Amino acid sequence: MNWDDVRIFLSVARTGQILGGARRLGLNHATVSRRIAALEAAIGAKLIRRTTVGSELTEAGERLLPVAERMEADMISARAEIAGETEEISGTVRIGAPDGFGVAFLAPRLGGLAERHPGLAIQLVPVPRSFSLSRREADIAITVDRPTEGRLVAGKLVDYTLGLYASKGYAAAHGLPERAEALSHHRLVGYVPDLVISPTLDYAAEVSETWKAAFAVSSAMGQVEAVRSGAGIGILHTFIARRHPDLVAVPFARPIRRSYWLVYHESMRPTRSIQAVAAFVGELVERERALFS
Repeated sequence: MNWDDVRIFLSVARTGQILGGARRLGLNHATVSRRIAALEAAIGAKLIRRTTVGSELTEAGERLLPVAERMEADMISARAEIAGETEEISGTVRIGAPDGFGVAFLAPRLGGLAERHPGLAIQLVPVPRSFSLSRREADIAITVDRPTEGRLVAGKLVDYTLGLYASKGYAAAHGLPERAEALSHHRLVGYVPDLVISPTLDYAAEVSETWKAAFAVSSAMGQVEAVRSGAGIGILHTFIARRHPDLVAVPFARPIRRSYWLVYHESMRPTRSIQAVAAFVGELVERERALFS
């Protein structure tokens, strides 16, 4: 098999589109189609099936995918070994993270990574969504669940807590509830349930089984700002809420405990830029672990 053809196959498989694969590789649509056809001819089987909404792998394509990923891993490992340990770490690494961790914690601290590795370009994508590492939507993902499927390397970063908070203005005007049952008499700020990316983040029932938000925001940072504005009482990340003196904790609520995990695809293990970024994020969290307790 021609590695260039396999590389193109991987791009199409990960994007689910001939055109998407072409754009990712900086090639034109016709070239990608021709190279896929050449790979299919070399293997003697149809690999990609075109549909009305894009492309999908055939049964043969599904069988080829893990083989192609192993070839990719070998190429990455070979490049890393040939480059040598003395070569400057460079390239682009994309980090996908929940917006609370990404915006509130990582973004203000990533300047130190640029100072340590001037040749490294970092893309931080802090949005409330999940990232496919196998499709290369991100090189490193910060998740709230430990992955159980796929060829992924995962390590726990830190445990964190969430708590119930209100603004001082809201507390002065409406008081604070003394038990969960009293929440029904207050305006509540919460998340949009059908946009929650993981059951782990559907935690309102741990505060009240009858929780019903009058104001729902699909991002953690948006919820913080809504509560700060006096819109109501909300469940906020403790490490974010502590930074704002205009917020007060609702005393009766027990902390909700969750964890952050750092994850990357196994094929990227030999890549020095991935290891450098993963190590830096781990160092940041370890240095400021008390922030999350």
